[in-house]
Amino acid sequence: MSDTDSRGGAERIIEAAIDLFGRHGVHGTSLRSVAQQAGVSQALVVHHFGSKDGLLRACDHHVASVTRANKERTVAGGPQLDPFQTLRQLEKSQPLLRYLARALTEGGERTRELVDEFVADAHDYMRLAEEAGFVKPSATPHERTIVLVIWSMGALAMHSHVKRLLGVDFLADDAPPESLGPYLRPMLELFTQGLMQEGAFDQMTEMFEVPESISEREA
Repeated sequence: MSDTDSRGGAERIIEAAIDLFGRHGVHGTSLRSVAQQAGVSQALVVHHFGSKDGLLRACDHHVASVTRANKERTVAGGPQLDPFQTLRQLEKSQPLLRYLARALTEGGERTRELVDEFVADAHDYMRLAEEAGFVKPSATPHERTIVLVIWSMGALAMHSHVKRLLGVDFLADDAPPESLGPYLRPMLELFTQGLMQEGAFDQMTEMFEVPESISEREA
């Protein structure tokens, strides 16, 4: 396939960049190495993305878009969805996970924008999940969504400790979906059964309730 195939070239460039940025980091990856792995000229990389920063932003958007699409497909599957469907998608997305883990630990303005995009997308699929009856309504839907995104991203950013303590390697190329069990089982237990006994948190919950008079003034 030649450089003149602009759509195919751009897609191959993003795929190669995600793999290399995830493995070697931003500073350890050059536009030349991305072009070589994608099988295109460096001039074509510059033509599509302008600079390394432009390529990074395109990669960020692609990773966020793929994650959003996977979540929406899972929710659309309904109550009878395949319980390993998301895990199989995850198994095929190791380069994206490596890229995201790098982005979260390298920090900076780009990382803030990426996290904000994940939060915005999460609001949409959490709403869909609530409408589908998978997720309970929340008195603080915005804050709940942010906490869930931070939890999931935090686990990925600390993937080396997850591997050390649970034996679960999020970034392994050859690990079957079932190998995530030591991490996913307790997570699903927390999500479906909760942690505290009924009534144990009532007093603390009342501490954070917004008085009705304040709610009415803000409305």
